[in-house]
Amino acid sequence: MRDWNGKRYWLVGASEGLGRALAMKMSRAGAELVLSARSAERLQDLAAELPGRATVVTIDIADRESVKAARAEVGEIDGMIFLAGAYWPLSAKNWDAEAVETMFDVNLTGAARVLGEVVPGFVERDRGHIVLTGSLSGFRGLPGAIGYAASKAGLYSLAESIDGDLKDTGVEVQLVNPGFIKTRLTDKNEFKMPFIMEPEAAADVFFEHMTAGGFVRSFPTLFSLVFRLSAFLPHGIYRRLFF
Repeated sequence: MRDWNGKRYWLVGASEGLGRALAMKMSRAGAELVLSARSAERLQDLAAELPGRATVVTIDIADRESVKAARAEVGEIDGMIFLAGAYWPLSAKNWDAEAVETMFDVNLTGAARVLGEVVPGFVERDRGHIVLTGSLSGFRGLPGAIGYAASKAGLYSLAESIDGDLKDTGVEVQLVNPGFIKTRLTDKNEFKMPFIMEPEAAADVFFEHMTAGGFVRSFPTLFSLVFRLSAFLPHGIYRRLFF
């Protein structure tokens, strides 16, 4: 079990939704937090509500120089949690190039930019904790999810590769794959979202996984089984069932 008391963690994408709820839980557990997102005002409001120590560092993960500057300002940390995300429900029949590229640039390339500033230092000192936020949509392609599903699939692969490379080091890598969480992103959906969770309930599972250890946690459990088992279906059968 991980001891959070006095540990310093950088939360990238902490201003709302799951990031905000997780910040509350970590602060109550005794962690010192560095809160990052684009909106300084929302981050300051969150920092003021937290019971523990927290500082604010704004960041635009789509901008490499902004990421470099933020990392320098953050300073020494014990861990980094990547929670930033962009999403629009989008079909290939109505391709929106700007939206697709933004989803990749935030969900995957943005994560790579932040990792590029964090991983080398963790490796050098042989200590650190990296947590990436994936999605159940990352297991296979889904209708109406170009951009989002593909970027989350890439993040899953990236997390596995980093974990494999660092398995014999003191750097721990974890991946969390949530289902639907009620946020401004899922508010865009016009379809029924099975097993949708409030951010606080999702943060409970997220925090439990971080505390217990292990590489990956996908939830809600029953809903996640649909996606995990779908990975074993031949494409033809999968296409008939899901599209």
